[in-house]
Amino acid sequence: MQTAPRLGMVAGEASGDLLASLLLQGLRARWPGLTSQGIGGPKMLAQGFETWWPHSKLSIFGYVDALLNIRELLSIRRQLGTRLISNRPDVFIGVDAPDFNFGLETRLREAGIKTVHFVCPSIWAWRPERVETIKRAADHVLCLFPFEPEVLHKAGIGATYVGHPLADAIPLEPPRAAAREAFGLSESDTVIALLPGSRKSEINYIAPALIGAARLLAKPGRRFVMPVVPGLRSLVEPLLRNPGGVDIELVDGQSHAVLAACDLTLVASGTATLEAALFKRPMVIAYRMNALNWWRMKGRGLLPWVGLPNILAREFLVPELIQHACTPENLAREAESLLADAPRRAALHGRFVQLHELLRQDTAQRASDAIATLIQA
Repeated sequence: MQTAPRLGMVAGEASGDLLASLLLQGLRARWPGLTSQGIGGPKMLAQGFETWWPHSKLSIFGYVDALLNIRELLSIRRQLGTRLISNRPDVFIGVDAPDFNFGLETRLREAGIKTVHFVCPSIWAWRPERVETIKRAADHVLCLFPFEPEVLHKAGIGATYVGHPLADAIPLEPPRAAAREAFGLSESDTVIALLPGSRKSEINYIAPALIGAARLLAKPGRRFVMPVVPGLRSLVEPLLRNPGGVDIELVDGQSHAVLAACDLTLVASGTATLEAALFKRPMVIAYRMNALNWWRMKGRGLLPWVGLPNILAREFLVPELIQHACTPENLAREAESLLADAPRRAALHGRFVQLHELLRQDTAQRASDAIATLIQA
């Protein structure tokens, strides 16, 4: 394709904004005149994206949150679809947010607009019935993980393994010394990062357990740092008003710098667990959710693992403490075990290096090749 394409895009939440921005960066290297509009966040804006609605509108998790916001979500999706059909992009790329994007992609595809879904839903872990939904919605799926295209090809869905853009963006050897210096951390400090997630519901359900674990882990020479999405800082600050003998430093964003600096992280299940693995950091994975959401999801699990590093390794590389097991006492116990076991940490480092190399595939180049082929078809 000689002329730069115009893209419609939707990305929800901080993780989708990050993935979409890395994809846009690569696509703009191929097509400097590329334009893109839709729903996105600040990282996408930095790549020249035109936001019609902020990505925070889609920062919803689980059935309860979705039901509470269903009217607004449906209204936004309807308006966005109408606008895209009136101003037809060369291709629409839905970045994650499957509950929102699949309905939109299906409508756009029926209107003759080519659609790409970036990030294969976890049909191999949670919802195999979604294969038919994907088949209706997407002309092509860009897959982050190497085992996903085969699953989709069996269902007759076009798919390409593109690797993970974070594996391209994060250096194989993270800048630990520079990151610690930037945060005023000495080499002798043991730094524990607390990553409670980027959704309001995650702050409500997970942050208290992480903070409670920090209180149990506190001792001289240990430092605790919690990066938080700036818009959620007001939810976190009240949780720290009774410190209980521990000082937790809140920083706005900068999760990558915090992961580069830390010795271990207590981290909410999700993209952040993969980021921690790419930064070669030992971790304890935590997750809690609304009781109704948990009841609906717990019977759907097709795999014994929840955290991405464990799913990719096909074994429990790192501990997972989910729902009722996600208590301050359990988190602190697993963290202490990792901190006390240098050979285990060294073995984890080696496995994380292998994972990083597996996922480092020049995602932007592979993705732009797939998108160019689709546009020209």
